[in-house]
Amino acid sequence: MKEIYLDNAATTKPDPEVVKVVCDAMTELYGNPSSMYKVGHEAKMALDEARERVAKIIGAQRPDEILFTAGGTESDNIAILGAARAYKDKKKHIITTKIEHHAVLHPCEKLEKEGFDVTYLDVDRYGMVKPEDVKNALREDTVLVSVMYANNEIGTIEPLAEIAEVIKGFREENKTPFPYFHTDACQASGYLNLNVGELGVDLMTLNGSKVCGPKGVGILYSKFGIRMEPLIYGGGQEKNIRSGTENLPAILGFVKALELAEEKKEAESKRLWELNKRLTDGILKNIKKTFLNGHPEKRLPNNVNITILDIEGEALILYLDSEGIYTSTGSACTSGSLDPSHVILATGLPYEAAHGSLRFTMGHDTTEEDIDHVIKVLPPIVETLRRISPTKVDMSKLKL
Repeated sequence: MKEIYLDNAATTKPDPEVVKVVCDAMTELYGNPSSMYKVGHEAKMALDEARERVAKIIGAQRPDEILFTAGGTESDNIAILGAARAYKDKKKHIITTKIEHHAVLHPCEKLEKEGFDVTYLDVDRYGMVKPEDVKNALREDTVLVSVMYANNEIGTIEPLAEIAEVIKGFREENKTPFPYFHTDACQASGYLNLNVGELGVDLMTLNGSKVCGPKGVGILYSKFGIRMEPLIYGGGQEKNIRSGTENLPAILGFVKALELAEEKKEAESKRLWELNKRLTDGILKNIKKTFLNGHPEKRLPNNVNITILDIEGEALILYLDSEGIYTSTGSACTSGSLDPSHVILATGLPYEAAHGSLRFTMGHDTTEEDIDHVIKVLPPIVETLRRISPTKVDMSKLKL
């Protein structure tokens, strides 16, 4: 049976060049970068070079603005908790959105228990944040604004540069460096512009497993001068913000993956947009009572999130799995939950519609044949599930 992997937003298959870099580093650069002798010094040189390569990719002004972590979740946690706690004596307000990854939402909830005030911004039907809403939410005590670059479930790309202009105007008017602007850009890497200067962000999260790199490694860009309290204490690595011996093989693999993604970005995005349209049109034309979630144009080229009414998305995933097609209903980090997607609900859809959402995220290995096979297999599965489903949603009553 042919296997078709369409859950690249959850994780990606490592590129063979990345695997080679990781394996070579494990055998040749085994020293601890903090050690003073030869093999430690060699590891330290490779680590410093990796920082410089990342700084070049994202347009950072200094290599020491790059912090290496154990993944996107840790980077988000450091950005939110670390920055907020560092300025808690003067600033205790945070702005974020209702569609963020839980790696942002849960730290914000934690800070609320510590006495911070958090504003969770609404989004429109397409999952888009309005810069005007950010402007209206800004206060004198706002320490941080966190808006994701591209949504991991519905693929909508947020207007970061416009939001950055709003924040810049607030800073100039109030003669303050606050608030700092953070973005979770894990899904954007490999498809969108990552230049932090052009985006206007002060903190940015990246994740190795989203760009055909290793799992368990992340990056946090932190603009020079931003104070952060550490979450992990120990030997003082990573500017005393993230202690622990650096995972050099994973770091070097991630950097190689980022470089490869940047090289292929334009051509790969164009190819995936064609597959995106093929899959979207094929589902919407062949299955009744379906619609696309997220913005129809301002979205990631590899993301197709469709609501199929009158079925349970979890059941559909299991049926597709039996056909060798691997996909998801939303974030992999909450795949074990039976609760409907908080992202879909935030766009104004009811629970019944949110339960029927299905996310296809394509990757480098996805072909036209794969897409055509999904379009062929999906309709009869949906028909089978609808026959036994007790749910009958009136599509005309939905605000689409």
